Amino acid sequence: MARIVLPSALRPYANGAKEFDVDAPTLRAALDTLRDRSPALERRLRDERGTLRRYVNFYIDGNECRTLDGVNTPLTATTELMIIPAVAGG
Repeated sequence: MARIVLPSALRPYANGAKEFDVDAPTLRAALDTLRDRSPALERRLRDERGTLRRYVNFYIDGNECRTLDGVNTPLTATTELMIIPAVAGG
């Protein structure tokens, strides 16, 4: 089971959960499972077409998914997926 780790900024949309374990072969499937478990989180991760929001980074075992195969990046039982929204300000 891949593990999805959420930062504190996203936890309110996931009923306070810090992490989820999902059985999914790809990032897309993992996000679909996460959507089913926490629908409020979906709007913050993907747009209405299902495209990853550009201000959210998805790190798969330390590598940003956009440098891999995007939503088609395969996941394994030992994968750690960290979802990190960009922080702006100054």
